[in-house]
Amino acid sequence: MFILKRQDVEISSIQHPKKDQQVPILNYQGQTFRLITVFKASQEEEARALWRDLTDNRGKACVLLEEPDRFSVWGKVRLDQIEQDTGGHNKNGTYIQGSLLLLQAVYLDIDELLGTRQAGLFEKDIADLLQKEQFPEINSLEAVNHLVTTNPLDLAKLPPWQEKHLIILLQELHKLGKTYFGNANFAHQLTDTLQDMPEPERSLFMTWLNQSSLSTLWQ
Repeated sequence: MFILKRQDVEISSIQHPKKDQQVPILNYQGQTFRLITVFKASQEEEARALWRDLTDNRGKACVLLEEPDRFSVWGKVRLDQIEQDTGGHNKNGTYIQGSLLLLQAVYLDIDELLGTRQAGLFEKDIADLLQKEQFPEINSLEAVNHLVTTNPLDLAKLPPWQEKHLIILLQELHKLGKTYFGNANFAHQLTDTLQDMPEPERSLFMTWLNQSSLSTLWQ
């Protein structure tokens, strides 16, 4: 829809009605846009690709904002939509959900493309990793099976993992994925993998991912 510079727009924030966080808001010519995700300055190609996908393929009204040190993508909203927004998890819960969606997507791809036996081996590899790194509440293969076969958005209780656990999980998941598939193409389907997340949570997770040490792995 629009490619804009910082001087073209007004950026502010409003308090989320249900969470202890501020929601970034971009105003342009009387229209309101909400932050979807942020990219580093070196990720211009990825930022433009996401913006084009959202506008051309999904019919969304979006802004690509070019700044000297970063690019960001914003989606059009009404302020009353934000005021009615009722998310169920805090920031860390959203990071856990997003990480589990990536884990589950890799597992399902292995099962579909490589077969049930390979999916079982992958499940065991994940169980060994999580137990070796002493992830809370992971003490059996059954616990891992529950995580890879149950939609994280439907889990009544998320595992009590911290950010350090998620960094380890996604680093090792990327290594395992490359081992099973022979390349890292599986890691470049982030938008499709996270499409079931509500947009505010998806935006929050992708921003965290892009600003972390994982940004070069999952794009």
